[in-house]
Amino acid sequence: MTKASQEQEPAGPVIALDYDAVVIGAGFAGMYMLHQLRRHGFTAHGFETGTDVGGTWYWNRYPGARCDVESLAYSYSFDEDLMQEWDWTERYATQPEILRYAEHVADRFDLRRDITFGTRVASAVFDEANGSWLITCDGGEQFRSRYCITAVGCLSAGRVPQWPGLERFRGQRLHTGAWPHEPVDFSGKRVAVIGTGSSGIQVIPRIAAQAAALTVFQRTANYSLPARNRPLGEQEQKDVKAHYPEIRRRAALSAAGVDIPYGRYATTEVSPEQIQQELELRWQQGGNLFLTTFTDLLRDLDANAHAAEFVRTKIAQTVKDPAVAELLSPRDHPIGSKRICVDTDYFETFNQDHVTLVDARAHPIVEITETSIRTDAGEYEVDALVFATGYDAMTGPLTRIDLRGRGGQTITEKWHAGPLTYLGLATSGFPNLFIITGPGSPSVLANVIASIEQHVDWITDLLEFMRAGDLHTAEAETDAENRWVQHVNEVSTYTLYPHANSWYLGANIPGKPRVFMPYAGGLGAYRAKCDEVAKADYPGFILS
Repeated sequence: MTKASQEQEPAGPVIALDYDAVVIGAGFAGMYMLHQLRRHGFTAHGFETGTDVGGTWYWNRYPGARCDVESLAYSYSFDEDLMQEWDWTERYATQPEILRYAEHVADRFDLRRDITFGTRVASAVFDEANGSWLITCDGGEQFRSRYCITAVGCLSAGRVPQWPGLERFRGQRLHTGAWPHEPVDFSGKRVAVIGTGSSGIQVIPRIAAQAAALTVFQRTANYSLPARNRPLGEQEQKDVKAHYPEIRRRAALSAAGVDIPYGRYATTEVSPEQIQQELELRWQQGGNLFLTTFTDLLRDLDANAHAAEFVRTKIAQTVKDPAVAELLSPRDHPIGSKRICVDTDYFETFNQDHVTLVDARAHPIVEITETSIRTDAGEYEVDALVFATGYDAMTGPLTRIDLRGRGGQTITEKWHAGPLTYLGLATSGFPNLFIITGPGSPSVLANVIASIEQHVDWITDLLEFMRAGDLHTAEAETDAENRWVQHVNEVSTYTLYPHANSWYLGANIPGKPRVFMPYAGGLGAYRAKCDEVAKADYPGFILS
């Protein structure tokens, strides 16, 4: 059915709802969802595991934590006064500054009064008898709501591989995604960092500046681009703010959710000399603008090879030891097919005498002892372990909640062969469950705040449509879900993303199905598809 069902569900017992909607999570998604629900007259409440707002930026407090989207773009666009009143200090904002921004938003819109902090949602079960969700918190408290909206983020389920002996290690153990709130002092210590993805690339230079010795265990070399970070001038901010509405409009329609200059030509349309000149220009400008230099860099292997070799050459020019430079040079995946990293002095760090790089692919970690890490080739005495080992991305934050739909089916059971969603927003068998930036949406391939705003606005419009039509249940159709999953998979084949064993495909989690999870068609194209569904009164949903 594409519109309101003519066969109404059997009326169940009348129950009192505590809220129209429960929102799980109080990061940028949860805060904006709560704001929009309240603004449109829905009763709503949020639950957050942390003790305050911020989501990712509440938990990721490791040294060097910084956004890889420019700060003037990594902010809400829904309120003109908010955009004008907040000033950023740097091109790429640090974790403390982003957290202050989140706290400012919570203060400005008085969001905390409708959020319970320090509380984890343990389960959410759909009650078919009366069409409501029963929410149970980790302390045993229970609430009922018509709608359950997850705002748990894509990268919030931290992962530490369970090496033999890990529990008996006597020193500090830290994960970049669950860093202590108080400063950590590594002075005089021998520190091991395991992992060289985004968080590892950010934290390694900062730890090297403190530690007596730093040993980095790298399983996969990653491409990283210079951030060229700098302070933001007052006039620069004024100029952007004067044109914010137009900038935001262009960003909303773009592929990446940011208003950046996209290349106009393919590599086949220019000379080899021009390719090098343009890549050098973008390299000097800094940031992930590099990947938009030419139109075919993420679609064609030959085109991508130009950019990949350019970066490898830069690594070789930066790192003094040729063997270390080669080990840091990615050769097993196209540039951009894994999440691209943006750094400050990452490769330069390996020129320091007290920094050692270990090839954990050639010589894997086999054991953690009370005082060391053992590989199959040697032993490294350490005082602290820092795990930059990533996340069970996109699905993990949802499957860690006991989410149950019709017939008691869990989301883990439903997604046993890979995530199944319609528009990345809903999944069949789970009525009135809405997922913000879930699998099947652009989320992690775009400016996530732009993705969040699009999702929240779309969900709010659907709830208003249902209220106006006295409709109580919205559920994705199985056929619509299957078509969308097929479309997401098909779109990914036109890109180079499937050429890498990345967390986009769940490749970092043993036993996880290898399915490309995000929508690679771009935020602008995705927005257009969602708008078409809304304008046609939500085909693909059973509304009853």
